[in-house]
Amino acid sequence: MVLFGGNKENYKDRKSIIIYFSRADENYFGGSIRYVDKGNTEVIAEYIRDLVGADMFKVEPLTPYSANYMQCIEEAKERTRSHNAPIKEEVPDISSYEVIYVGSPVYWGGMPEELFTALKELNFEGKTIRPFVTHEGSGLSSIPNQLRDICSGAKVETGIAITGSMVRSSKGKIENWI
Repeated sequence: MVLFGGNKENYKDRKSIIIYFSRADENYFGGSIRYVDKGNTEVIAEYIRDLVGADMFKVEPLTPYSANYMQCIEEAKERTRSHNAPIKEEVPDISSYEVIYVGSPVYWGGMPEELFTALKELNFEGKTIRPFVTHEGSGLSSIPNQLRDICSGAKVETGIAITGSMVRSSKGKIENWI
């Protein structure tokens, strides 16, 4: 398939893992707070898994965030400020994967601190990183650049941004991106 004068890479045939952070409970959607039983980024991660057959790893905080959105914001700000966000378990060995999808909500223009904790010790040499984010107006923000900084040796693509309130109707958009 030709896309914009070049060949579109086929990611469906490459061994892949999805490493993502997602939070359910109260979330912000275009000016209002609503409860969700599954976080927006997790919904996108599952779409990708279904499309490419990737393995999945959910990064979970050692101390869960509050279910209350306003309290969660304060906890996330503190973890970002202090760069202290331990996680429940380490990411599995990524040496056999060619493509790594990294999924994140946008927190103040960047990734949640838990993703930094999860990714900082991994060897990304020769890997392709495909970021995907959920947001309510900030797009990809600085996440591709953050990944370029932390994923030394990897090719970090620009990625895709999905508005949180549109996540459940975005499967087609994700399929076109893949």
